[in-house]
Amino acid sequence: MLSTIEFIKQSLGLHLFFARIMKEHSFFLEAAFTPRDTSFTQQADNFRKEFDRILGDVISLSNGVVNPGVLQSGEVITPFTIKAEQATTFFTGVRIPTQLTQAEARLMGGGIITASPMLERRVFTLNQRAIKATAALIKFKTNIISNVLSCKMFTFNYPLLIIHITREAELYLLQLRRLQNREEISLEREAYQQEFFWNRQMAEHAKFIRGLLDPTENNLINQANNFGNEFDQLTAEAKAAIDTTAPLAKVTEESLKATEDLRNFKAQGTQGILSCKIRSIIIPLLGDHVLREANHYLRLLKMFEGR
Repeated sequence: MLSTIEFIKQSLGLHLFFARIMKEHSFFLEAAFTPRDTSFTQQADNFRKEFDRILGDVISLSNGVVNPGVLQSGEVITPFTIKAEQATTFFTGVRIPTQLTQAEARLMGGGIITASPMLERRVFTLNQRAIKATAALIKFKTNIISNVLSCKMFTFNYPLLIIHITREAELYLLQLRRLQNREEISLEREAYQQEFFWNRQMAEHAKFIRGLLDPTENNLINQANNFGNEFDQLTAEAKAAIDTTAPLAKVTEESLKATEDLRNFKAQGTQGILSCKIRSIIIPLLGDHVLREANHYLRLLKMFEGR
């Protein structure tokens, strides 16, 4: 059984990363529909606003409570997040509330020793809200991909990107349900699953970047392509380790090095997009979004490495 303090800290840490990811997924969907599908645009906007509200409530509960490692990892916000939000608002006209990002920048990690029953109740209720919203968002994404693959809808998002962001929502939902049941997670078992999951996501990030760069950006296209191939290989190795329950240490070490390299590539890319030095159809917030996911994965890998 998970202790009350761990339940609170893990729940809030999970939301600080994933509630922001979900609101941005909703935005990426919203920005990519054609004028014909205004009802879908509106639904995506409603999801975005609901996750904004959830994130706002998480921030209000997190100060002095959440694990400092989560705040220091760069998975909650990066030095580029506010600028990426401002540029994305400028390009799309969708008002992204940068005050949430400013509030996150002020958060302090803490080591709470006792937890009040009221805080526990509020976190439990917040988890339920996030479960409901995420389950509905998964349904929405599944409906979109079904329409796209049967040629009933066109969107400027790759079909794989819609499948990719659905997977992340499913992971968030699974972890929330485990927390609500006070499940203690085995780091050993978790490492196998998480490394397979995130290596595949990193491979796909590299391929999305490759496909969204301007055709003149040959050097960056080649780098992104190499990262895609490297993470395909690491995904296969993580899957083989699961199937044979072979030791994962070598895969963890290789994944850590590759993810650090990819994280640096994403950081340089986000900076290049924000300073208008890179030609692409990558919206600035997408650059920052995939950078935060690499930072999240790096924090997990460092935990697995020390297990």
